[in-house]
Amino acid sequence: MVYAFITGFLFVALIAAGVVIFLLHFIRSKKGRGVKKWQLGLAAGMAGVGFVLMIFIPGSFHTVDAGTVAVVKQLGVITDIESPGTYFDFWLIRNYQIYDAKVQQVEIKMDAYTSDAQSMDISMVVQFQIRQENLTEIAINYGGLDKLTNRIQSVAIERTKATLSQYQAEKLIEERNKISPTVEEEISKAIGDKYYVTFNSAVLTDITFSEAFEAAVEAKMMAQQEKLQAEYENQKKEAQAKTALEVARMEAQAVVARAQAQADSQVAIAEAEAKSIMLKSVEIARMLGYEVDETVTEVEEGKKEVSYEIKYDTTHTGADIAEYMKYIEYLSKWDGKLPQVVTGENGFMITVPSTPGNNG
Repeated sequence: MVYAFITGFLFVALIAAGVVIFLLHFIRSKKGRGVKKWQLGLAAGMAGVGFVLMIFIPGSFHTVDAGTVAVVKQLGVITDIESPGTYFDFWLIRNYQIYDAKVQQVEIKMDAYTSDAQSMDISMVVQFQIRQENLTEIAINYGGLDKLTNRIQSVAIERTKATLSQYQAEKLIEERNKISPTVEEEISKAIGDKYYVTFNSAVLTDITFSEAFEAAVEAKMMAQQEKLQAEYENQKKEAQAKTALEVARMEAQAVVARAQAQADSQVAIAEAEAKSIMLKSVEIARMLGYEVDETVTEVEEGKKEVSYEIKYDTTHTGADIAEYMKYIEYLSKWDGKLPQVVTGENGFMITVPSTPGNNG
């Protein structure tokens, strides 16, 4: 553009010079001075040449901006492909057709139908970029970027409708994020290398169904949510009931365990008391001159058990052992008062005073 401006300025200056020369000669002729014909011809020629050059030359400067590429045609025949820059070519013979080489973004709106005949409005964005090495084929087959873009748009619409028609409406609503990559893949396959472009992406930006269908889907989803909530509440109640049952079972087991422990304790106490009485009896028997047999038995490894057998005869009947045991019990409970002694024909009897709470 700078070169065209400078050239145009020069041509205007040349025309102005011719006009000035013509006026100078005209003024001289008014003053009575003669003007030669060749001088008038020179002035007219300079003006004419400047005018012709001003028409033809500036238009022959061609500028290809950054991000674009030009197809050069000479008398209708493609001869060159020019990259960004400024070129001088006579415009009556050579023509520059500019193509945008940047990524093209096409916004598409369409209506489509699902497999269950639900109508929907689709919005999508498709991006592609022309291949500069195939610019000649694009110019020959399509004549311009607009027609090529329309073709890409038609392919995208056809593939999108065909893909979405395989899904039911509810499935599309549930899997919108998964559907877009599927559509993009189908469009990419359809475009391939057929249209001399590099396919970049296709994104479904919006899928809108009718208001009635949207309301029906929303109502169904709410019903499902309520059902799930009810199921959750039932499961929660079942879990609480199971927990309560388990707690009751464990409490019952604890009661049984406590009762068993108490019973075992009482048995152990009784066994200990019985053993204590038996040992006391053995000790008293020995003291009174009874013969006592002692037997040692190994009940388990490292543990032995001793059993005793008191020998009775006519002299040692065991009655004195019993009397002595009562005497010992009396001494353990004696409060310091003298005991009551009752004599009889069979000897004497010591009455052991009872203690509070012991009526036996």
